[in-house]
Amino acid sequence: MKLRVWASALACLCSLWLMDASAQGARPADFIVAIVNSEPITNSEVGAEVQRIVKELTQQRQSVPPLAQLRSQVLERLINDKAQLQSAQEMGLRIEDAAVDQAAQNVARQNQMEVAELLRRLAQDGIDEKRFRSQLRDQLLIARLHEREVESRVRVTDADVERFMAERLAENTDPFAQDINLAQILVALPEKATAEQFTSRSAAAQKLLERLRAGEIFERLVEEASDADRSDGGKLGLRRGDRYPLSFVRATESLGVGGISDVVRSAAGFHILKVVERKAPTVFTISVVQSHARHILLRPAAQMTTAQALERLGEYKRRIESGAATFQSLASQYSQDGSAASGGDLGWVNPGMFVPEFEEVMNRLADGQISDPTPSRFGAHLIQMIERRRTDLAPREVRERVRAQLRESRLEEAYATWASEVRGRAFVEMREAPQ
Repeated sequence: MKLRVWASALACLCSLWLMDASAQGARPADFIVAIVNSEPITNSEVGAEVQRIVKELTQQRQSVPPLAQLRSQVLERLINDKAQLQSAQEMGLRIEDAAVDQAAQNVARQNQMEVAELLRRLAQDGIDEKRFRSQLRDQLLIARLHEREVESRVRVTDADVERFMAERLAENTDPFAQDINLAQILVALPEKATAEQFTSRSAAAQKLLERLRAGEIFERLVEEASDADRSDGGKLGLRRGDRYPLSFVRATESLGVGGISDVVRSAAGFHILKVVERKAPTVFTISVVQSHARHILLRPAAQMTTAQALERLGEYKRRIESGAATFQSLASQYSQDGSAASGGDLGWVNPGMFVPEFEEVMNRLADGQISDPTPSRFGAHLIQMIERRRTDLAPREVRERVRAQLRESRLEEAYATWASEVRGRAFVEMREAPQ
């Protein structure tokens, strides 16, 4: 649970607010199921939330827990929410109308519509604007309470960061993080080898392996038979495991120093590998997959709604795919942000640099692929993935990542403790259904 980010809570509410009126159906007679400090929670509130969760799980093709269990969990959460809202009100916390307005715009944008259209749809489902804004205000109020009461309890020191990194480094047995020096004997294979060539070269490599297993010296066979560089006994040099081909690391990960691998096939031919040296990592590192993408951004305004912006981007995509225009030329001409000057190029970025609704779409794209028009809190985007690469974070970034990870885990613990305290202070009366 990211206590700073209330957008996920709003997203959950969206599916409830935009539920078909037919899905709501006829409800049984309403009654009170719990009282929290004199404020009631009704059966219809629990039922609506259960219905939303069931619908969401079904759409995501996930299993739905037994309804009795789900109702119990939902009721407990509603009790906690009610107690926390009451606590916020007692402290005098308030949410400004402007913040509610912004939240409503975010919900509308996530559903690819204007606020007026969102309110019209909600009204059709029996949810008036006052109720909608009240639910938004409650979510924002709980988020503000968390920031004040929970986040202030969490502290991560430099010593905590150093201790975490030292522990993880000591536990690291990942062969891709170790420094390895491999030597090789290569039996090369022509690029367009015939079946006969493949068979004969494979057999030659297997015979060399048998000679090594019988006790012959690896370095002498390098001099005699290797089609690769024979200097220095065929050594490839001490480097981190992830700088070697994946097949090389997998073939040698269980071998000690001096160990000989089985024959490894690659595009170059057949390799026999020897582990010359292996060192545990001495520096804690974190590697990430960076993305290099470009986009076209259109910002909705009085002259152009979000729907119109998405439609226009759809036309741009058709022009690009037909060859009538390039992505870069359209971005330079139409994109409404600073990247327009470079054809929409966003440069190399680490994960988490973009807002989630943009990054989730970008991460699903293959290299060279163009997305469908997609909305975000900043407007409407057309995204093209250029390429990806794996790289190590700089030492400062590693420390920041570790600090954030520790803080997040401690926030979870602090929130659980705090929520339990709030729940314990509340007077809660559970009620049975009327007979």
